[in-house]
Amino acid sequence: MNHSSPHTAPHGAHHVHEHEHEHNAGDQVEMLDLDAEVLAEHIASIIAWLPIGTSPRRVVDLGCGTGAGTLALLERFPEAELTAVDLSAAHLNRLREKAAAVGADDRVRMVRADLDGTAWPELGTPELVWASASMHHMPDPDRTLRQVHDLLAPGGLFAVVELAGFPRFLPEDAPQDAPGLEERCHAALDHHHAEQVPHRGADWGTKLTEAGFTVEGERTVTVDIGPPRTDAAGRYALSSLHRMRGGVASALTAEDLAALDRLLDTGSPHSILRRIDLSVRTERRVWAARRT
Repeated sequence: MNHSSPHTAPHGAHHVHEHEHEHNAGDQVEMLDLDAEVLAEHIASIIAWLPIGTSPRRVVDLGCGTGAGTLALLERFPEAELTAVDLSAAHLNRLREKAAAVGADDRVRMVRADLDGTAWPELGTPELVWASASMHHMPDPDRTLRQVHDLLAPGGLFAVVELAGFPRFLPEDAPQDAPGLEERCHAALDHHHAEQVPHRGADWGTKLTEAGFTVEGERTVTVDIGPPRTDAAGRYALSSLHRMRGGVASALTAEDLAALDRLLDTGSPHSILRRIDLSVRTERRVWAARRT
Protein backbone atom coordinates (compact mmCIF):
# COMPACT_ATOMS: atom_id res chain seq x y z
CA MET A 1 0.00 0.00 0.00
CA ASN A 2 0.82 7.58 -5.86
CA HIS A 3 2.71 10.82 -5.64
CA SER A 4 5.55 13.18 -5.35
CA SER A 5 7.16 11.11 -2.63
CA PRO A 6 9.76 8.74 -4.05
CA HIS A 7 8.59 5.67 -2.19
CA THR A 8 4.91 6.15 -1.80
CA ALA A 9 4.17 7.86 -5.06
CA PRO A 10 3.32 4.71 -6.93
CA HIS A 11 0.90 3.20 -4.46
CA GLY A 12 -2.20 5.32 -4.67
CA ALA A 13 -4.18 8.20 -6.08
CA HIS A 14 -2.47 11.36 -7.16
CA HIS A 15 -3.15 14.93 -7.90
CA VAL A 16 -0.53 15.38 -10.62
CA HIS A 17 -1.54 15.94 -14.22
CA GLU A 18 -2.41 12.75 -16.00
CA HIS A 19 0.37 12.88 -18.62
CA GLU A 20 2.93 13.57 -15.90
CA HIS A 21 1.55 10.70 -13.86
CA GLU A 22 1.86 8.25 -16.75
CA HIS A 23 5.40 9.42 -17.39
CA ASN A 24 6.28 8.64 -13.78
CA ALA A 25 4.24 5.46 -13.58
CA GLY A 26 6.30 3.41 -15.98
CA ASP A 27 9.44 3.56 -13.86
CA GLN A 28 7.43 2.93 -10.70
CA VAL A 29 6.15 -0.44 -11.87
CA GLU A 30 9.39 -2.29 -11.16
CA MET A 31 9.76 -0.75 -7.70
CA LEU A 32 6.17 -1.58 -6.79
CA ASP A 33 6.63 -5.16 -7.92
CA LEU A 34 9.82 -5.43 -5.85
CA ASP A 35 8.07 -3.84 -2.87
CA ALA A 36 5.38 -6.52 -3.14
CA GLU A 37 7.93 -9.33 -3.44
CA VAL A 38 10.19 -8.21 -0.59
CA LEU A 39 7.36 -7.32 1.83
CA ALA A 40 4.85 -10.01 0.83
CA GLU A 41 4.70 -11.73 4.22
CA HIS A 42 4.20 -8.41 5.99
CA ILE A 43 1.28 -7.50 3.72
CA ALA A 44 -0.25 -10.93 4.33
CA SER A 45 0.17 -10.54 8.10
CA ILE A 46 -1.60 -7.15 8.06
CA ILE A 47 -4.55 -8.61 6.17
CA ALA A 48 -4.69 -11.61 8.52
CA TRP A 49 -4.78 -9.22 11.52
CA LEU A 50 -7.79 -7.23 10.28
CA PRO A 51 -10.92 -7.73 12.43
CA ILE A 52 -12.98 -8.89 9.47
CA GLY A 53 -15.62 -11.17 10.97
CA THR A 54 -17.58 -12.57 8.03
CA SER A 55 -15.36 -13.00 4.98
CA PRO A 56 -16.10 -10.12 2.56
CA ARG A 57 -17.58 -10.83 -0.86
CA ARG A 58 -16.92 -7.36 -2.27
CA VAL A 59 -13.60 -5.58 -1.74
CA VAL A 60 -12.25 -2.28 -3.07
CA ASP A 61 -8.51 -1.48 -3.27
CA LEU A 62 -8.12 2.32 -3.47
CA GLY A 63 -4.87 3.34 -5.14
CA CYS A 64 -3.97 -0.25 -5.94
CA GLY A 65 -0.66 0.36 -7.71
CA THR A 66 0.50 -2.85 -9.39
CA GLY A 67 -1.52 -4.96 -6.97
CA ALA A 68 0.53 -5.94 -3.92
CA GLY A 69 -2.55 -5.58 -1.72
CA THR A 70 -4.97 -6.70 -4.43
CA LEU A 71 -3.41 -10.13 -4.91
CA ALA A 72 -2.91 -10.67 -1.18
CA LEU A 73 -6.57 -9.80 -0.54
CA LEU A 74 -7.73 -12.19 -3.27
CA GLU A 75 -5.64 -14.97 -1.75
CA ARG A 76 -6.92 -14.30 1.76
CA PHE A 77 -10.58 -14.07 0.67
CA PRO A 78 -11.04 -16.67 -2.10
CA GLU A 79 -14.78 -15.97 -2.42
CA ALA A 80 -14.33 -12.23 -2.89
CA GLU A 81 -14.54 -10.12 -6.00
CA LEU A 82 -12.31 -7.05 -5.97
CA THR A 83 -12.46 -3.63 -7.61
CA ALA A 84 -8.97 -2.17 -8.10
CA VAL A 85 -8.79 1.61 -8.53
CA ASP A 86 -5.78 3.60 -9.73
CA LEU A 87 -5.10 6.60 -11.94
CA SER A 88 -2.22 4.90 -13.75
CA ALA A 89 -2.96 2.79 -16.82
CA ALA A 90 0.56 1.31 -16.51
CA HIS A 91 -0.16 0.11 -12.98
CA LEU A 92 -3.51 -1.38 -13.92
CA ASN A 93 -2.02 -3.14 -16.96
CA ARG A 94 0.64 -4.68 -14.78
CA LEU A 95 -1.98 -5.76 -12.23
CA ARG A 96 -4.01 -7.33 -15.03
CA GLU A 97 -0.97 -9.39 -16.05
CA LYS A 98 -0.28 -10.50 -12.48
CA ALA A 99 -3.89 -11.43 -11.79
CA ALA A 100 -4.01 -13.48 -14.99
CA ALA A 101 -0.79 -15.26 -14.03
CA VAL A 102 -2.40 -16.57 -10.83
CA GLY A 103 -5.75 -17.29 -12.47
CA ALA A 104 -7.58 -14.50 -10.64
CA ASP A 105 -8.27 -12.12 -13.52
CA ASP A 106 -11.98 -13.02 -13.52
CA ARG A 107 -12.24 -11.81 -9.90
CA VAL A 108 -10.73 -8.34 -10.44
CA ARG A 109 -12.42 -5.32 -12.01
CA MET A 110 -10.03 -2.55 -13.01
CA VAL A 111 -11.22 1.03 -12.66
CA ARG A 112 -9.01 3.85 -13.86
CA ALA A 113 -10.01 6.95 -11.93
CA ASP A 114 -8.63 10.05 -10.23
CA LEU A 115 -9.74 9.73 -6.62
CA ASP A 116 -8.93 13.40 -6.07
CA GLY A 117 -11.98 14.30 -8.12
CA THR A 118 -15.30 15.14 -6.50
CA ALA A 119 -17.23 12.50 -8.46
CA TRP A 120 -16.05 8.96 -7.76
CA PRO A 121 -16.71 6.08 -10.14
CA GLU A 122 -19.32 3.45 -9.29
CA LEU A 123 -17.59 1.09 -6.85
CA GLY A 124 -20.53 -0.89 -5.53
CA THR A 125 -21.12 -1.46 -1.82
CA PRO A 126 -18.01 -3.22 -0.50
CA GLU A 127 -17.67 -4.88 2.89
CA LEU A 128 -13.94 -4.09 2.90
CA VAL A 129 -12.02 -1.10 1.54
CA TRP A 130 -8.21 -1.26 1.53
CA ALA A 131 -6.02 1.85 1.08
CA SER A 132 -2.26 1.30 1.28
CA ALA A 133 0.01 4.36 1.05
CA SER A 134 -2.62 6.36 -0.80
CA MET A 135 -4.57 8.35 1.80
CA HIS A 136 -1.84 10.86 2.64
CA HIS A 137 -1.72 12.06 -0.94
CA MET A 138 -5.33 13.10 -1.13
CA PRO A 139 -5.58 16.90 -1.21
CA ASP A 140 -8.60 16.70 1.11
CA PRO A 141 -8.24 13.42 3.04
CA ASP A 142 -11.11 14.23 5.39
CA ARG A 143 -13.49 14.40 2.44
CA THR A 144 -12.06 11.13 1.09
CA LEU A 145 -12.63 9.42 4.45
CA ARG A 146 -16.25 10.52 4.42
CA GLN A 147 -16.61 9.21 0.87
CA VAL A 148 -15.23 5.83 1.91
CA HIS A 149 -17.56 5.79 4.94
CA ASP A 150 -20.57 6.36 2.71
CA LEU A 151 -19.33 3.80 0.17
CA LEU A 152 -18.97 0.94 2.66
CA ALA A 153 -21.75 -1.46 3.48
CA PRO A 154 -23.06 -0.99 7.06
CA GLY A 155 -20.69 -2.86 9.36
CA GLY A 156 -18.01 -2.79 6.68
CA LEU A 157 -14.30 -2.27 7.42
CA PHE A 158 -11.84 0.31 6.13
CA ALA A 159 -8.14 -0.65 6.36
CA VAL A 160 -5.70 2.25 6.13
CA VAL A 161 -2.02 1.32 5.75
CA GLU A 162 0.57 4.09 5.84
CA LEU A 163 4.35 3.99 5.66
CA ALA A 164 6.05 5.41 8.72
CA GLY A 165 8.93 6.46 6.50
CA PHE A 166 11.12 5.66 3.54
CA PRO A 167 12.92 2.30 3.98
CA ARG A 168 16.49 2.16 5.20
CA PHE A 169 18.98 -0.24 3.65
CA LEU A 170 22.52 0.54 4.86
CA PRO A 171 24.34 0.21 8.20
CA GLU A 172 24.69 3.52 10.04
CA ASP A 173 28.44 3.76 9.33
CA ALA A 174 28.05 3.16 5.60
CA PRO A 175 29.21 3.82 2.98
CA GLN A 176 32.89 3.99 3.82
CA ASP A 177 33.46 7.17 1.79
CA ALA A 178 30.46 8.99 3.35
CA PRO A 179 29.41 7.44 6.70
CA GLY A 180 25.85 8.30 7.69
CA LEU A 181 24.87 9.17 4.12
CA GLU A 182 21.49 7.45 4.35
CA GLU A 183 20.45 9.42 7.45
CA ARG A 184 21.34 12.69 5.74
CA CYS A 185 19.29 11.62 2.71
CA HIS A 186 16.36 10.85 5.02
CA ALA A 187 16.60 14.26 6.68
CA ALA A 188 16.53 15.94 3.27
CA LEU A 189 13.62 13.77 2.16
CA ASP A 190 11.64 14.54 5.33
CA HIS A 191 12.06 18.25 4.60
CA HIS A 192 10.93 17.68 1.01
CA HIS A 193 7.87 15.73 2.18
CA ALA A 194 6.94 18.39 4.76
CA GLU A 195 6.58 20.84 1.86
CA GLN A 196 5.14 18.53 -0.79
CA VAL A 197 3.09 15.97 1.15
CA PRO A 198 1.50 17.77 4.13
CA HIS A 199 -0.76 14.88 5.18
CA ARG A 200 2.04 12.37 5.53
CA GLY A 201 2.18 11.27 9.17
CA ALA A 202 -1.34 12.53 9.90
CA ASP A 203 -3.28 11.31 12.93
CA TRP A 204 -5.44 8.90 10.94
CA GLY A 205 -7.12 7.47 14.02
CA THR A 206 -8.60 10.85 14.90
CA LYS A 207 -9.47 11.59 11.28
CA LEU A 208 -11.26 8.25 10.92
CA THR A 209 -13.27 8.91 14.09
CA GLU A 210 -14.21 12.39 12.89
CA ALA A 211 -15.40 10.87 9.58
CA GLY A 212 -17.85 8.65 11.47
CA PHE A 213 -15.84 5.44 11.77
CA THR A 214 -15.22 3.39 14.89
CA VAL A 215 -11.52 2.54 15.05
CA GLU A 216 -11.37 -1.10 16.15
CA GLY A 217 -7.65 -1.69 15.85
CA GLU A 218 -4.34 0.06 15.32
CA ARG A 219 -0.89 -1.42 15.04
CA THR A 220 2.64 -0.76 13.85
CA VAL A 221 4.28 -3.42 11.71
CA THR A 222 8.07 -3.39 11.96
CA VAL A 223 9.95 -4.67 8.92
CA ASP A 224 13.57 -5.78 9.38
CA ILE A 225 14.77 -8.16 6.67
CA GLY A 226 18.32 -9.46 6.27
CA PRO A 227 21.19 -9.66 5.84
CA PRO A 228 21.94 -11.89 4.03
CA ARG A 229 19.97 -10.03 1.40
CA THR A 230 18.05 -11.56 -1.46
CA ASP A 231 18.52 -10.43 -5.05
CA ALA A 232 15.05 -8.87 -4.86
CA ALA A 233 16.05 -6.85 -1.79
CA GLY A 234 19.12 -5.59 -3.61
CA ARG A 235 17.08 -4.49 -6.62
CA TYR A 236 14.49 -2.97 -4.27
CA ALA A 237 17.19 -0.92 -2.55
CA LEU A 238 18.62 0.19 -5.89
CA SER A 239 15.23 1.19 -7.28
CA SER A 240 14.18 2.92 -4.05
CA LEU A 241 17.38 4.94 -3.72
CA HIS A 242 17.12 5.97 -7.37
CA ARG A 243 13.70 7.43 -6.58
CA MET A 244 14.95 8.99 -3.34
CA ARG A 245 17.72 10.75 -5.27
CA GLY A 246 15.13 12.78 -7.16
CA GLY A 247 13.80 14.29 -3.94
CA VAL A 248 17.10 14.95 -2.17
CA ALA A 249 19.75 15.73 -4.83
CA SER A 250 19.45 19.51 -4.52
CA ALA A 251 19.84 19.34 -0.72
CA LEU A 252 22.95 17.14 -0.59
CA THR A 253 26.57 18.26 -0.63
CA ALA A 254 28.54 17.47 -3.77
CA GLU A 255 30.45 14.83 -1.82
CA ASP A 256 27.28 13.11 -0.58
CA LEU A 257 25.68 13.20 -4.01
CA ALA A 258 28.79 11.64 -5.54
CA ALA A 259 28.75 8.90 -2.87
CA LEU A 260 25.07 8.25 -3.53
CA ASP A 261 25.73 8.01 -7.25
CA ARG A 262 28.49 5.47 -6.63
CA LEU A 263 25.98 3.34 -4.72
CA LEU A 264 23.57 3.63 -7.65
CA ASP A 265 26.20 2.80 -10.30
CA THR A 266 25.65 -0.91 -10.93
CA GLY A 267 29.04 -1.14 -12.65
CA SER A 268 30.90 0.32 -9.68
CA PRO A 269 32.62 -1.76 -6.99
CA HIS A 270 30.73 0.52 -4.56
CA SER A 271 27.34 -0.43 -6.02
CA ILE A 272 24.61 -1.17 -3.51
CA LEU A 273 24.06 -4.45 -5.37
CA ARG A 274 27.53 -5.59 -4.23
CA ARG A 275 26.98 -4.95 -0.53
CA ILE A 276 26.62 -8.03 1.67
CA ASP A 277 25.43 -5.98 4.68
CA LEU A 278 22.22 -4.77 3.04
CA SER A 279 18.92 -4.99 4.93
CA VAL A 280 15.37 -3.63 4.53
CA ARG A 281 14.13 -1.69 7.57
CA THR A 282 10.89 0.25 7.77
CA GLU A 283 7.58 0.50 9.59
CA ARG A 284 3.99 0.49 8.44
CA ARG A 285 1.08 1.72 10.53
CA VAL A 286 -2.33 0.17 10.14
CA TRP A 287 -5.80 1.34 11.22
CA ALA A 288 -8.90 -0.85 11.04
CA ALA A 289 -12.05 1.27 11.12
CA ARG A 290 -15.66 0.09 11.09
CA ARG A 291 -18.67 1.79 9.56
CA THR A 292 -21.19 1.22 12.37
